[in-house]
Amino acid sequence: MIRSKQLSVMGLMAMALITSVSQAAHHRTHQHQTVRVRTDEPDLRSSSALVLDTTHRSVLYSRRADVASPIASITKLLTVLVVADAGLPLDEPIQLTTEDRIMGKGASSRLVLGTTLTRGDLIHLALMSSENRAAHALGRNYPGGLPAFVLAMNAKARKLGMTSAHFVDPAGLSCDNVASAEDLSKLVMAASENPVIREYSTDRGYSVRVGRRTLEYRNTNALVSNPTWNIIVQKTGYITEAGRCLVMQAVIQGRTVVIVLLNSVGKNTRVADAVRIRRWMEAKLVTTEHTDKA
Repeated sequence: MIRSKQLSVMGLMAMALITSVSQAAHHRTHQHQTVRVRTDEPDLRSSSALVLDTTHRSVLYSRRADVASPIASITKLLTVLVVADAGLPLDEPIQLTTEDRIMGKGASSRLVLGTTLTRGDLIHLALMSSENRAAHALGRNYPGGLPAFVLAMNAKARKLGMTSAHFVDPAGLSCDNVASAEDLSKLVMAASENPVIREYSTDRGYSVRVGRRTLEYRNTNALVSNPTWNIIVQKTGYITEAGRCLVMQAVIQGRTVVIVLLNSVGKNTRVADAVRIRRWMEAKLVTTEHTDKA
């Protein structure tokens, strides 16, 4: 009887041990699966996104990348490309007039009408600080005026292969300025070939003299001030219809990568998504290299 009880107790202990080992194995498997999922796909908050490895000509991540949507001030990259194509001098003075008084929600500007700046200054402010009146004045002072400029914008978009893109203004305040993430990757790559756009879009700060005052401007993308990032070209954008947008070309893990993030909800989400993409790429490349070696 005593021996029977001892065997029973031993049996229960054995079953408990087996259950414990099984649970531990299940837990380890679950942990492994979680890491694997995190490595395979970044957890982004943007509605539309594209991560393009231009070094290896491959798409690393895509979400609704073929869907055209409002792009807000990302438009300004195309605006400056059109100005550059026209060969207009950067040192030519341009005065802001009442025609540059842009109305509507989001049409903010620190530049007082009557201010005279060079075309180069206007380009600098439009790219770095998303200055709306600066961008509008650039389009207005194009040969043939604003209507000719908008036509040139759409012609340039077609030339770049931006098949779903359409533009109606140089500042990006209209929700009718639309493009897909795939379109914008082509725009970013074209913009990265222009040394002025590379320099001005990634500048941390810039000052201009307006009357008796000096206006200090800062970059709308906080990542340009982060020394751990190697950003070649960038542009932010925001209107209500577009949400928070961000496009960049950067070097990550020795690879040149284009990142397009559209319609991010929340002021800091687009930057947080860019950080998530970088961490995901670093983890993915390390995992891939480890697997190859194994």
